[in-house]
Amino acid sequence: MVSITIKGLTFSYNSHKILDDLNVIVDDSEILSLVGPNGSGKTTLIKCIDRILKPKGSILLDGKEIENMSRQEVARQIGYVPQSSSTPLATTVFDTVLMGRRPHIGWRVNDADLGKVAEVLERLHLGDLAMRDFSQLSGGQKQKVLIARALAQEPAVLLLDEPTSNLDMKHQLEVMETVSSLVKEKNISAVMAIHDLNLAARFSDRLVMLKDGQVYAAGEPKVLLNEANICKVYGIEAMVINALGRPYIVPVRSLTGALICD
Repeated sequence: MVSITIKGLTFSYNSHKILDDLNVIVDDSEILSLVGPNGSGKTTLIKCIDRILKPKGSILLDGKEIENMSRQEVARQIGYVPQSSSTPLATTVFDTVLMGRRPHIGWRVNDADLGKVAEVLERLHLGDLAMRDFSQLSGGQKQKVLIARALAQEPAVLLLDEPTSNLDMKHQLEVMETVSSLVKEKNISAVMAIHDLNLAARFSDRLVMLKDGQVYAAGEPKVLLNEANICKVYGIEAMVINALGRPYIVPVRSLTGALICD
């Protein structure tokens, strides 16, 4: 079990500040979703946690500064799923997922590594695609393979950047149900940048709502996702109703000009 503590995190592209003094705690064995409009800093924060970007401030992984950890140490602890990926070389789905075992593999792949890949492929219903060329898959299929690659890594923390963006409704639910069950079974943590507030509400333990690179609010979905917060962060009028014990958001209209939030 691993927790993440983010303190005073700031990141800028040239002179344009994207993240501004963020403080976030990710508890072990929870799904934390980052929500907010485009440009609020969700993807940037995910990349900072994975050390793709180098911010100012502090990111602690179980009390240890991530910037002081080797790349392999980070890879053993954190699995990252980008929004999309292009594979320059022709490679099968099986070999793509096997890449997730790289932090654990010595000189050669062993039976345990192959078994883990097969297990993950079956769990995500990708077994029939195992020998297909990754580059020839649909966008949704590629996304599921990237998630499988991260799961094969057996991370303590799973970072997902818009994991359902290219998926239809059935596969969105399949992926989210898989992530949710793995978090509980393996006692890992998941941090997701996600646009779909209804999926976030249904599958997240907590939300962090970002606006203009800052934490606007944080808490449980049933507390955070109310009409006032949605109006002020997204600039829309919405109805929030209870469905299956979780808030369900129905967008009504965009608020522009003289239309303002109460």
